[in-house]
Amino acid sequence: MENLPSRKKGRLIIVAYRLPFKIVRDEQGTSLFQNSGGLVSAVLSLAQGSQNTSYDFEEKIQWVGYTDNTREELEGVKLENENFKAHPVFIDQQLNDNYYEGFCNDLIWPLFHYFPSLAKFNKEYFEAYQEANLLFYEAMKDIIQPDDVIWVHDYQLMMLPDLIRQTFPTNKIGFFFHIPFPSYEIFRLLPTIWRDAIIDGILGADVVGFHTNDFVEYFLKAVRMVIGQGNRMHYVTLNNRIVKVDAFPISIDYKKFNDAYDHPEVVQYRENMRKELKEKIIFSVDRLDYSKGLLNRLNGFERFLEQHKDWHERVSFVMMVVPSRDQIEQYQQMKSDIDQTVGRINAKYGKINWQPILYQYRSMPFEELTGMYSASDVALITPVRDGMNLVCKEYVATRRDRVGVLILSEMAGAAAELGEALIINPTDSQDIADAILKALEMPTEEQTKRMEAMQQRLREYDVFAWTNDFFTQMHMIEQEHDRLRLDYLTDKDIKDIGQKYQHAKNRIFFFDYDGTLVPIVRDPHDAIVTDEVKSLIAELAQRDTVVVISGRDQMFLEKVLGDLPIHLVAEHGALIKMKEKGEWVLNPAYQDGWKESIRSILDLYVKRCPGAFVEEKQTSLAWHYRTAEDQEYALRRAQELAWQLKNFIQPDMSLQIIEGNMVIEVKKTAFNKGTSATSFLDGQSYDFILAMGDDTTDEDMFEALPDTAYTVKVGDALSMAKKHIKNQYAVMELLNTFKEK
Repeated sequence: MENLPSRKKGRLIIVAYRLPFKIVRDEQGTSLFQNSGGLVSAVLSLAQGSQNTSYDFEEKIQWVGYTDNTREELEGVKLENENFKAHPVFIDQQLNDNYYEGFCNDLIWPLFHYFPSLAKFNKEYFEAYQEANLLFYEAMKDIIQPDDVIWVHDYQLMMLPDLIRQTFPTNKIGFFFHIPFPSYEIFRLLPTIWRDAIIDGILGADVVGFHTNDFVEYFLKAVRMVIGQGNRMHYVTLNNRIVKVDAFPISIDYKKFNDAYDHPEVVQYRENMRKELKEKIIFSVDRLDYSKGLLNRLNGFERFLEQHKDWHERVSFVMMVVPSRDQIEQYQQMKSDIDQTVGRINAKYGKINWQPILYQYRSMPFEELTGMYSASDVALITPVRDGMNLVCKEYVATRRDRVGVLILSEMAGAAAELGEALIINPTDSQDIADAILKALEMPTEEQTKRMEAMQQRLREYDVFAWTNDFFTQMHMIEQEHDRLRLDYLTDKDIKDIGQKYQHAKNRIFFFDYDGTLVPIVRDPHDAIVTDEVKSLIAELAQRDTVVVISGRDQMFLEKVLGDLPIHLVAEHGALIKMKEKGEWVLNPAYQDGWKESIRSILDLYVKRCPGAFVEEKQTSLAWHYRTAEDQEYALRRAQELAWQLKNFIQPDMSLQIIEGNMVIEVKKTAFNKGTSATSFLDGQSYDFILAMGDDTTDEDMFEALPDTAYTVKVGDALSMAKKHIKNQYAVMELLNTFKEK
């Protein structure tokens, strides 16, 4: 953080489904009751400048969110306190039912938590979702100022970032997704128009955050499959801008929970629980939801009781379920099933002086919750799918005594951070039973060792570090945009380059072939350089050093350019022909013996995509689909192929996937156009360097060349090149300026 430049001024606008406080009207007037949740606390610390980020937010936090108050009720009411200024979004009841209860909670929630059978695909829901997102935008458009940073939250507002982007293209926009993002096989169950709108909407942001890297990868695959855009180091390139997609595991206010251990009310509650309950206490708390694995948890505890009678009357399982959506029939049935299961287990194993399960259906105040955390010997957290799950982090943070055992589902996002917990499969009752036994019998020394490791991790990456991390990435995307900018060559630029060329003594040119010296054509074999271009290249080569660096094989380059006095580099740097020697030399870093396994995958996709073909070069394999009969179908196949290759290729194979213009190529990572270009500069003192290219592979060359080089990207894709030029025809106009007058 020390290396970040001066802090940027501006306001912070938070957009979430709900406002950060409840608005209550009574006989005394209107009162605002601010929520004390982790997100609210983290945002406050960010805006109040207590974190060392690159942003210095001015004024109060502007918070846009839904309120169930009517417009008339809030007429003339000052909706702000010392921290927030609220901008309410008014949604009528019927629309909100279809939007929030319908699309959000009856479709996206079950589908993205891997319960597709519970998802309701209702056209009216989608229309309401679009309309509601537009209402949020309408509430914002008169608020946003030029330097404002906008942070949109969660699945209720997936279309909002793009709506904002269309009107406010220069504002920084972040989006954070708080629930799991599903695998593409689940996501593709959405109708095509719906999934297109979701992906386009989210990609309106500059930075998109998820809890885990798995969710990041699932989203990136959806981006590839829906809009055909791949990514490079989690950067998605969208015409004139880029989007960073990354994992930011949300956390808690560690100090708040850790300090609670010694709070008098918490101490009293903990002592009471220890006196009233049995020798060992197992505790769980979750809101009522099918994603939380509540019945699985009970089944696992029942299996434990069946197999370990010696623990009867020695352990109490305190199970708290927080009410949620219990007006809905499905949730009512879930609660009924839980009630019956608890009753059956208690009836089967309980005694007059002992109930195995102490079950309550209610919310818990903070002091009671932390008291229960600190009294418990075991926390049993078993969601079948959870974006993060903060209960497990709260339990660990509360344990200032550094004992206690956490049993945690491998399906919770937090499992990636809390590896010292006993990680279980939440659908395996035997796995849960075995973990309970291990937890109850775990020596104190081992408990402390595990707890200390988890606490250190949570202490270092608390909810404040989470917001700091996200906004650091927001700043870095600005730096990346500065580096990958669209700056087209002007007449003045061309004149300046020409003058520099005339005054230089030792000059070198680097040219890509396809899309630079020749236009892109449907059949790669037809991309033959014209006599005019050859004449111009030959003239340059009489005075200067000219290098053509291409992904083409040596035979093709020899055929079209072999008679010119220039250096040729084939297959992205694998083969080099120096003009003085006249023979091709294989890069010594190349290692053979890898093609067979890759070839079988490419051949399979040739069968699946009529018109596609595999080109086997000496050091690489390329799957071309420019000649495919159905280009839209071919693009989908190309996306699937790239994803399959990415998952198949292991790090020790040292292979690189190159997604070019209607071609997917696999080559060794030991060399590229960048390493090849710099090899021509070794030991030389060129005072004029110019490189031109149009493909993603040319980025290696642009990045590797010294700052003094003129680097030119052909086309409008974002690039590390210093300048852009419109098309291949403009390339020739530029090169003509180097002809002798």
